[in-house]
Amino acid sequence: MRKKVLLYCASVVCFALHANAQHSTDSLIQEATLQNCLTYALSKQVLVQQAQVDEAITDEAVKSKLAEWFPQVDFGYALQHNFQVQTSIIGGNPVKLGVNNTSGLMFAVNQPIFNRDVLLASRTRTAVRRQAKQNTESIKIDVVVNVSKAFYDVLTTEQQINVSEANIVRLERSYKDAYHQYQAGITDKTDYKRAAIALNNTRAAKRGYEAVLQSRVATLKAQMNYPADAPLQIVYDSSHLEEELKLDTTLLPDYTRRIEYRLLSTQQQLQEANVQYNKWSFLPKLSANGAYNLNFLNNEFGQLYKQSYPASYAGLSLTFPIFRGGKRIHDIRQAQWQLRRTNLDIENLRNAVNAEFEAAMARYRSNLANFNAVKENMELAAEVYGIIDLQYKSGIKTYLEVIAAETDLRSAQINFYDAMYALMSSKIDVQKAIGAIKYQ
Repeated sequence: MRKKVLLYCASVVCFALHANAQHSTDSLIQEATLQNCLTYALSKQVLVQQAQVDEAITDEAVKSKLAEWFPQVDFGYALQHNFQVQTSIIGGNPVKLGVNNTSGLMFAVNQPIFNRDVLLASRTRTAVRRQAKQNTESIKIDVVVNVSKAFYDVLTTEQQINVSEANIVRLERSYKDAYHQYQAGITDKTDYKRAAIALNNTRAAKRGYEAVLQSRVATLKAQMNYPADAPLQIVYDSSHLEEELKLDTTLLPDYTRRIEYRLLSTQQQLQEANVQYNKWSFLPKLSANGAYNLNFLNNEFGQLYKQSYPASYAGLSLTFPIFRGGKRIHDIRQAQWQLRRTNLDIENLRNAVNAEFEAAMARYRSNLANFNAVKENMELAAEVYGIIDLQYKSGIKTYLEVIAAETDLRSAQINFYDAMYALMSSKIDVQKAIGAIKYQ
């Protein structure tokens, strides 16, 4: 029996551990493409989750305020024992007013008819919810931009490592050739020594890129809110990369597409409603109300609830504000100035978007020209290296010239991927400036 219990407990623990491990595995990215990284970040990023929580809070706050339009029903209960009943003189005779024990049950209803607070909530509920949603959109756009740049940063570093590995293979072969020629007495030892120096430098550069890759992967994980100890190997079809670098340079900025404009436009609508709200302060509050009371009166506590004396009423309540020391006038003016401030923010945004777009487009064009030049240099350097390497093997060129050509090729390859990342980053900045970032 004891063995069965132990086996059962062990199986339960194993099942729990397996389920937890399965859950952890399922929550990770199996294929870390850019789209999968963005999808993960938009669902897991803490800032996005906080914004979504804020949306839910805003929605509940609106519902709470709108609930005041419904009838407000209250119930009250009272029980009182009088040790000394109040006495009054009527016709020269002392008369007790009341009884020793009193109790009452009250049902009261209040229905707002005109209340500026509830009316404001009713008229602005759509705009308030839209503002919360737009705030989430703004955060999602920032997440897409940051994750995309971090992704391409990792991709660029991986490409640089791949280039270094190819260079190491080539230099190892070149080193062997130079060493064999030295052993055969064709060249002196300086050739294979130079080959060893170049090989060591390339290996050191590769180790440097690998260290940089770790930090950039950590940055990408942080932007995604991805587990720091979980593996993340990005997947990308490099054959399509240069196609994605292209951008229509004839695009013009449209500030109305920016999320910042939509937020300000919603804020403008809310400020206009706030001005109207303060103007309503001159209007009275009107509500309908009624109550039904059950009163119980008796000198004997045991007989208190045997007979009731009901009372009920219904009526209207009107509260008309007459004088508030000028407060309402100042509140209206303050709301009007706030509206004016929002209008100026929109005007300032239009100017800022134009400047941001021009700067981003200028960087993109500059980086595009640099990318094309670096790409051509890389192709030329590869061609030059191939020719000089063949000439060296034919005894025409010295090994020093091979090393120089190889160094030029390696520098051109590294510069190519640096230029590629700079171009992709500037393209993302242009897309953000024109409001073309997609987050779904």
